[in-house]
Amino acid sequence: MKFEDILFTKDAGIARIVINRPEVYNAYRTETLKDIVLALEDAELDRDVRVIVLTGAGDKAFCTGGDTQEFARSGYLADMDYWHSRCHQMLRAVTKPVIAAVNGFAIGGGHILHVICDLSIASSTARFGQVGPKVGSFDAGYGAAYLARVVGEKKAREIWFLCRTYDAHEAAAMGLVNKVVAPEKLDEEVRTWCEEIKSLGPYALQYLKHSMNADTDHIGGFEFMSQAAVRQYWATAEAQNLKAGYRERQRAKKSARPDARE
Repeated sequence: MKFEDILFTKDAGIARIVINRPEVYNAYRTETLKDIVLALEDAELDRDVRVIVLTGAGDKAFCTGGDTQEFARSGYLADMDYWHSRCHQMLRAVTKPVIAAVNGFAIGGGHILHVICDLSIASSTARFGQVGPKVGSFDAGYGAAYLARVVGEKKAREIWFLCRTYDAHEAAAMGLVNKVVAPEKLDEEVRTWCEEIKSLGPYALQYLKHSMNADTDHIGGFEFMSQAAVRQYWATAEAQNLKAGYRERQRAKKSARPDARE
């Protein structure tokens, strides 16, 4: 199976999905989400795969959410909506444990991806946060309701209502990640966790994952409601103004770079 936006490998019972768009800090577009879903389905059907790792290419970013350039070029895409929801559903539904190896920025939609994964191991250089209300968007599904289950109501409201970023140790303190390691130790630590998982009964882990998901499966309904609501929100003056302001700030940052062309 050929993929355009990810690298997908399987070795010794470990499936590894790498978002391979480092030039845009591993922001996802429609094709990226589709690739992730298809890779997850492949790993689910492969009986030799015992654990799945999701990460980003390079050392700058795990994933920084949706690619704003795709939206700017094409506006709302029905395909993006479908694959976005499908990706979230598959991360939960796949019966093998999924570990997020967070190697840099996990922001916006990328932050939600790691939250949905079963386990998260972070490089000490990782940064976490939500930005939707800054840039004319939101995720009121897993990105909010499930996040509140992970870090608690007060912290989840802080994350969304203030749109701050948090370093890896702050993320660990709030229960957002399981462990923080030095950047050069990330792959080694993830491999250690994978090997420990492989030593356990796969069916026992499958039923445990189903059991843990059962308490929050109703959030899937919020996910569909949220997708419908955010599509309407994107057409409002508020969202349009926030998006325009974000694009202007990005242009200003780009122009201010020493290597920017006149």
